[in-house]
Amino acid sequence: MKTLDILTFGEPMMEFAETRRGEEKLYLPGFGGDVSNTAVAAARQGAKVGIFTAVGDDAFGADFLNLWDREGIDHSTVIRRVDGRTGVYFISYGKEGHVFSYARAGSAASLVTAAELPLAQIAASRALHVSGISQAISTSCADAVFAAIRHAKANGTVVSYDTNLRLRLWPLDRARAVIHGAVALSDIARPSLDDAQQLTGLERPEDICSFYLSLGCSIVVLTMGKAGTMVRAKERLDVVPARPVQAVDATGAGDTFGGAFLADWLKHGDPFQAAAYANAAAALSTLGQGAVAPMPRREDVMRFLAA
Repeated sequence: MKTLDILTFGEPMMEFAETRRGEEKLYLPGFGGDVSNTAVAAARQGAKVGIFTAVGDDAFGADFLNLWDREGIDHSTVIRRVDGRTGVYFISYGKEGHVFSYARAGSAASLVTAAELPLAQIAASRALHVSGISQAISTSCADAVFAAIRHAKANGTVVSYDTNLRLRLWPLDRARAVIHGAVALSDIARPSLDDAQQLTGLERPEDICSFYLSLGCSIVVLTMGKAGTMVRAKERLDVVPARPVQAVDATGAGDTFGGAFLADWLKHGDPFQAAAYANAAAALSTLGQGAVAPMPRREDVMRFLAA
């Protein structure tokens, strides 16, 4: 019996976003980490969501547990490591946009092993969502994600994979091998155009979609920023237009898209309709600063689509 719509697996990170008070630079706390962001975005669209990860037995870990409680996200299988710590990153803003600085080495989440996976919860979820970052943070996490994917597939759980390439975490050749191996086992591939061009060596979006489909997944959802989202499913390929807004901060927009896409797709099974919905949600998420705070709820997205 499937009791969850979506289970995400990866690393949550405390976010500190730059702001100013006169000449003084300050950093405001918030929440980040791609799969935690995705979980929040999906929950705000009405999906029943759970998260599996590990956090430190520290104030930041407690903050995440409180966040997930407020958002109605099941964190019953989250590990709280007494001797661990929760990862942190800082966002600075400049002429060319936001710059990230990370303090995540040895985080509690990076120590997760395949033996710690919540197998019953994976089997009880309609979809499992993981990402390239879930695998990049450590070898044990890379192995755990593969084990989670295989267990999901064996139990009729759809697997969604966001490539989310971070070359600060691993070299390109290793990223290619691991990410392509994981996509081959997944049902939905969620690359961005920039990531996919580096991972595949291809330039044209159509060729990139064909490449990922040839690996074995059944749906490719390629986000292309202002150019919209290209969706390839079976014999159909189409570009779903982006929703233009006066963006303030794009932090978390891709994760908002991913959570909104999955939540909407699980309602009706149409990836093209879900991409249109997710484009609108992602656009709305850029109207404020930080990753989580500006994420819209379903009623916000529906009003935006209607307008």
